[in-house]
Amino acid sequence: MRRDIGTDDPRVRVRPSKGSRPRTKIRPDYSGAPVAEVVGIDRGRYRLLLPAESGGARPSEARGGPTGREGGRTRGGASPGIELTAVKARELGRGTVAVGDRVRVTGDISGRKDTLARLVRIEERTSELRRSPEDGEGRERVIVANADQLAIVASLARPEPRPGMIDRCLVAAYDAGMVPILVLTKADLADPGDLLAAYAPLGVAAYVTGHGGGGCTTAGEPPAGGEGGAPDAGRSAPPAVAHLAPPSVAQPEGVAYGLEAVRSALAGHETVLVGHSGVGKSTLINALIPTAGRATGRVNGVTGKGRHTSTSAVSLALPEGGRIVDTPGVRGFGLAHVSPDDVLRGFVDLAGLAEACPRGCTHAQAEPDCALGQAADPNTIARVVSFRRLLAARTDDWS
Repeated sequence: MRRDIGTDDPRVRVRPSKGSRPRTKIRPDYSGAPVAEVVGIDRGRYRLLLPAESGGARPSEARGGPTGREGGRTRGGASPGIELTAVKARELGRGTVAVGDRVRVTGDISGRKDTLARLVRIEERTSELRRSPEDGEGRERVIVANADQLAIVASLARPEPRPGMIDRCLVAAYDAGMVPILVLTKADLADPGDLLAAYAPLGVAAYVTGHGGGGCTTAGEPPAGGEGGAPDAGRSAPPAVAHLAPPSVAQPEGVAYGLEAVRSALAGHETVLVGHSGVGKSTLINALIPTAGRATGRVNGVTGKGRHTSTSAVSLALPEGGRIVDTPGVRGFGLAHVSPDDVLRGFVDLAGLAEACPRGCTHAQAEPDCALGQAADPNTIARVVSFRRLLAARTDDWS
């Protein structure tokens, strides 16, 4: 209905009221803004790594050297970058930015102290590592974006390995389209044979590390005389993870031993580390990146559990190229958003069998007409059993 303006004279132009004033649909074009990578998030502040060729101050002028506190290189071993602190544009909303995102930035991109850039756009992601609430309620959350590899870190003792947690992480990797690898720590305390055999049918590459002599301590435990892995004053720090020689007994294929094998597997990749507290993630990172300085802590002698030393995900540059994302110890990994077809993507060899399943088949053991149950080859049967175990892990208690 037309508003009464007190006259019918068409020559009278009345300005619209404030509540009905039309808004422009023209938005700023940020296509020319430089692209940076999110390497850390802390209480509403985003740490970004901007390639040096994108502009801003020279690395020597930016705070903290070439890449601030990390002191590494850009992804793939390229030229040094500039570390920025940024805030997010309001229109992006809450919880939309994750570590690993490629973002467009405006504002002050010099990287100098007490300057802020503005994060205005998120580039299209190549992958999303997600998890949903344990009760299945609410929206799933993106933990890390644009990673291509998921390293599942599990200790062989103190704390004991938890296959249910490993299974859930494998499901999350297949859902995200990431390549999973298994990193077993503390092999000096327990034999990895049984755990390796359990995951051999999945074809997941496994890497075994442990500690040698010379005063090395197990991952998650500091050496005598220092908390958090710090040696006594005046003593040189021993290597955190030693090389292990392959055992004389036969081991499943796809298993490698020692820190150098892990280093080779991570080089050139964007890798996310996940695992319980106390399994040795921070110790492993300190061995791979000597300048990382990640805090470590003791494993409780009574409960056998570790304590949190990392509070948020952070991306670190590897000396050999690539980046590694350290995540806090996992307490819950909800997978309510994952469907059986998402898990099946990780089992290419079973896709042909699954095509014969009736519509709506969940591929579970209880499905009477599931074509996967007709497998006759022993290797295929082992793969089907592993696949169904991962399906059950989506809802089972994994603790």
